[in-house]
Amino acid sequence: MSNVVPFNRPHLTGVESGYLAEAMRGGHLAGDGPFTSRAEQLLSKITGVADVLLTTSCTHALEMAAILLALDPGDEVLVPSFTFSSTANAFAGRGARPVFIDIRPDTLNIDERLIEAALTERTRAIVVVHYGGVACEMDPILEIAAARGITVIEDNAHGLGATLGGQPLGTFGALAAQSFHQTKNIQCGEGGALLINNPDLVDRSHIVRQSGTNRTAFLSGAIDRYTWVDTGSSYLLSDLLAAFLLAQLEHFDRIQSRRHHIWSTYERELNGWASEVGVGLPVVPSSCEHAAHSFHVLLADLEERTAFIANLADRGVQSAFHYVALHRSPMGLKLGGAHARCPVTEAVSDGLARLPLYPDLSESDQARAIEAVTTFRPRRRHR
Repeated sequence: MSNVVPFNRPHLTGVESGYLAEAMRGGHLAGDGPFTSRAEQLLSKITGVADVLLTTSCTHALEMAAILLALDPGDEVLVPSFTFSSTANAFAGRGARPVFIDIRPDTLNIDERLIEAALTERTRAIVVVHYGGVACEMDPILEIAAARGITVIEDNAHGLGATLGGQPLGTFGALAAQSFHQTKNIQCGEGGALLINNPDLVDRSHIVRQSGTNRTAFLSGAIDRYTWVDTGSSYLLSDLLAAFLLAQLEHFDRIQSRRHHIWSTYERELNGWASEVGVGLPVVPSSCEHAAHSFHVLLADLEERTAFIANLADRGVQSAFHYVALHRSPMGLKLGGAHARCPVTEAVSDGLARLPLYPDLSESDQARAIEAVTTFRPRRRHR
């Protein structure tokens, strides 16, 4: 079918090309240029975090967090099994062992009730992922971490603009990572940011981001030349991409408003069908303002999910599954995943399908998607 409703389409505000041209005329194309500064200031305003550093990806922001933790081989980092590989890989790459934790069946976030039993004397950090831009249960997680002297890091790739109890996501942990991949609400093709909430980590964060050098101090005039002083890598986002990102950030409220409208339309129009056939829809606790990052349906198993995606495809609508459970992946098994007990993650990994959600999704195309969804009848009703 030629007229396909795509699963995702990167949104353009119309300002990007002008900012890119301005950056090229200015001649500063590498990182930490004028557009980097402007984008970081605006991101700081949106998140409420004073210290923000743009990075080449969310993965690199997580890698910076791992370096800042000064992990030793054999240290343990708790991560949800239902997440992208980068959440675990950033810490495994520093010699730590990811400990895979199951997720809640409602929000699909790390199950805070399972964390305490998973702690050992080698646990150094808890990494939370706010799935779909819906907040984890941060109060008990922070209490557990504080009592044991453990660092909390937020993988907030989905959650820019979301809140918990009125507090923005990305402000709860010592560090938080953001994503600006083209599939995210705000995007520049590839990009990310590290939000630094612990003031003690600010100076070293700049060093880690500048290939382990004190170049930031040199550029500020604090020292007369810079040199290699620590571990790190080149994590700077090009000022060209920062220019693109700034155009997106300046339209943040409008983008979010449109995404929330689409998300709410799905919820309203699919609620009756989901109740009738016993299919799960996203759950957002009353304490949360979600980010409208994604909208999913939860089916009984892999066979049913495969049939659902095929049903939509036959009607010209693209749908997508999401994460393969990390503890069952080849690398996860090498890192001890065979011992993890994550039944909810396994069921969700097999049964979840996501629907098209992007600002340029027209009302008619969303109506087509909704109609395609409601034509699907599971082979049996769920209990």
